[in-house]
Amino acid sequence: MTGPDATEAVPAGVAAVSATGAPAATPAGPPVTLLIADDDEVTRSGLRTLLAAQPGITVLGEAADGVEAVERTLRLRPDVVLMDVRMPRRNGIEATRQLLAESPEPPKIVVITTFENDGYVTAALSAGASGFVLKRLPVRQIAEAVRVVAAGEAILFPAALRRMVTARPLESAEALPAAALTGREEEVLRLMATGRSNPEIAQSLVVSLETVKTHVGNVLTKLGAQNRTHAVVIAFESGLVVPGSGG
Repeated sequence: MTGPDATEAVPAGVAAVSATGAPAATPAGPPVTLLIADDDEVTRSGLRTLLAAQPGITVLGEAADGVEAVERTLRLRPDVVLMDVRMPRRNGIEATRQLLAESPEPPKIVVITTFENDGYVTAALSAGASGFVLKRLPVRQIAEAVRVVAAGEAILFPAALRRMVTARPLESAEALPAAALTGREEEVLRLMATGRSNPEIAQSLVVSLETVKTHVGNVLTKLGAQNRTHAVVIAFESGLVVPGSGG
């Protein structure tokens, strides 16, 4: 595994994309508060040092396993938790599910992993994580992912999601057929699955931005998806979007 400040090239199709497609924004206003959960002390310490040096981010603490991640998140109440999935005592999936169920003001969860085809990641997304990043990404990209999810968006890797969900089906696979989406809502979901922003969807369908926002909200409600990323996972698992279909 390369260090968290590695600058090696990211494989094609695995560049981070916000759900709105917005370009990286200059940090403004109060800093985003962050907790880092990873069982590898070197990785955890490196991420803390590097991310604390990024503008607009304040690291509140660390956790070495899922139990600590839950306890310290409930106590420190960070905006975002950078959550490793393979941790002792309680894995990142269980910790994510518990935090989103028990926290009075749930944080945004960003899964951080070494492998883009890690089956644990799809389960974490299904549990409500807002997205994932790869540990080999340059720290500035990980920092931008933290800022994006703190602002209420999701981090999508459409190509990587295709590989992940087709390799390991989720329990949500039957959600779409039972959701009774309208034809237009299915169109919107297909475009969401390719990483298109709301303005891009509006342009593609020749409708207003407010109309798109309404459709996206309806899609999330009907699918029982906790966020946009979860909806995209369901789209792939259900077969609405298939690898090589181009969305």
